[in-house]
Parts: sequence; C-alpha cells; structure tokens
Amino acid sequence: MKIKIEVDCTPQEARTFFGLPDLEPIHDAVTAEMKERLEAAAKAVDPEAFMKAWMPGGQGLEKMQEVFFSAMSGKRPSGED
Repeated sequence: MKIKIEVDCTPQEARTFFGLPDLEPIHDAVTAEMKERLEAAAKAVDPEAFMKAWMPGGQGLEKMQEVFFSAMSGKRPSGED
C-alpha cells in the first residue's frame, strides 16, 4: 500500500512549518557586505600598476599594445630577432 501526500507551499512556508531559522536577513547582510567590498576593490584597481605586474621588467601598457598590434599585423615586435 502506498500513500502519497503532496504539499503545495513556498520554501519560506516549509521552513516555518519545520521550525527552521529564517536566514534571509543574514543572507542580505552578507550579500550587501560582499557588494561593498567588490565595489571598493574595483575602485582601488590601478590599470597601470596591474599591467606592470603582468609584464616582465615593468614594460607596461605600451609594450603590451605593441605586442598585440604586431601580432595582428603579422610583424614581429621591435627588439625581437
């Protein structure tokens, strides 16, 4: 014998029925904090310093542009043999 019970309720109603805690305020607080930190980190990024960290010898953005342009045109960058 099989008995099937189907309950139609929202997740919030199910959590309340089973006595589980409402974590929505905590979720909202954590999400807001993460958003603030990401925005602050995005504002603090200095593109020139970022490029210097990625290019060996501190060649910077100009050298990277030269490499990209030479690759697109089929020429070799200056200083390479």
